[in-house]
Amino acid sequence: MLIAHSIADLRQALAPYRRPAFVPTMGNLHDGHIALVRQAKPLGDVTVASIFVNRLQFLPHEDFDSYPRTWEADCAQLQAAGCDVLFAPRETDLYPEPQTFKVHPDPALADMLEGHFRPGFFVGVSTVVMKLFACVLGQTGGTAVFGKKDYQQLMVIRHMVRQFALPIEIVAGETCRAADGLALSSRNGYLGLEERQEAVALSQALKRLAQQWLDASDHSTLEAQAQDALRARGWAPDYLTVRRRADLLPATADDAAGSLVALGAARLGNTRLIDNLEF
Repeated sequence: MLIAHSIADLRQALAPYRRPAFVPTMGNLHDGHIALVRQAKPLGDVTVASIFVNRLQFLPHEDFDSYPRTWEADCAQLQAAGCDVLFAPRETDLYPEPQTFKVHPDPALADMLEGHFRPGFFVGVSTVVMKLFACVLGQTGGTAVFGKKDYQQLMVIRHMVRQFALPIEIVAGETCRAADGLALSSRNGYLGLEERQEAVALSQALKRLAQQWLDASDHSTLEAQAQDALRARGWAPDYLTVRRRADLLPATADDAAGSLVALGAARLGNTRLIDNLEF
């Protein structure tokens, strides 16, 4: 596996290839990331991953400085998964000057849910993804693979690629879960032993919410009840909600099964977890 730190070295490494398949990450890799790399491998003639902890998408009180950085383990996992090129820029490589030009996604999509509780998050995500696309895929186009666990992020990136007419195919990877149903996440490592046992309650709450939505004729109180049930277990929920997959607008009784997604974000102790379930 070739490791490139500078944009120039990356472009030199990719020059012989016509269609890279790209998986961007912030490192601290788990089996979900590695599944995306394996999914990407047959989609291009060279498989590229990136590791970059993007300061722009962290709010001032969030965990940028403490975000786990596990470089040697990450490299070993990527190499074992068949990654050909790892792009691991330093902050000064990717942002050699203050990033004053930024990508502002459509507020109708980006200012709800995660964007409401983490203002500016999707500006940071869109800006760094656009820049990574320019570095990795800017010469040829190609494919990029993103996990469905970050459901709203996947939608924002798809809309960005479409509106800017980028020659990039966005492919979604299914959420990987532990045996008990907890969605794999780099932040799961923050959980203590008892918190880890409790953490599966979020995915269970989304399953219940989805089933209740399908069974109920009156949906008006279901989301509040789901949040109250988590609160009673010691969680601090930001949202548990049912939305339309097409645009993430609130679902109505007219929306059919197979077109919906239940999304949740909640804090357990000091750890904020997100998850979703299509139904």
